[in-house]
Amino acid sequence: MSLSASPLTTIIPVTDGERSRKFYEESLGLPFQGEAASGNLVFTLAGSGSLELLKDPAATPSMHTTASFEVKDLASMISDLAKQGVVFEDYDLPGLKTTDHIAVLESEKAAWFKDPDGNVLCLHEG
Repeated sequence: MSLSASPLTTIIPVTDGERSRKFYEESLGLPFQGEAASGNLVFTLAGSGSLELLKDPAATPSMHTTASFEVKDLASMISDLAKQGVVFEDYDLPGLKTTDHIAVLESEKAAWFKDPDGNVLCLHEG
């Protein structure tokens, strides 16, 4: 028995469901599937995966990457999302420096941004 063939759902806690639904649907372009019986807001992802927003007024943002989206052309995706109001993070840390919002990491490139609650999301190409 293996979980490798099982669909994965990423659940992100958010304080304001409507504000977050608007960001994930309108700014990021994720198809909103509806509200689950649990009350979570469900978005469809490629393949059989999904993303759910757990509405919790006491939610606190993760200080680390919560989810990462693989993209074919990172620079184009950054440009497209920036037009939708997404603000990308820039870093100048030991071992992590961004140029034009992009960090080159061994065999891939990555860029980070935050959702309205401050959860860190990533785009990666590699």
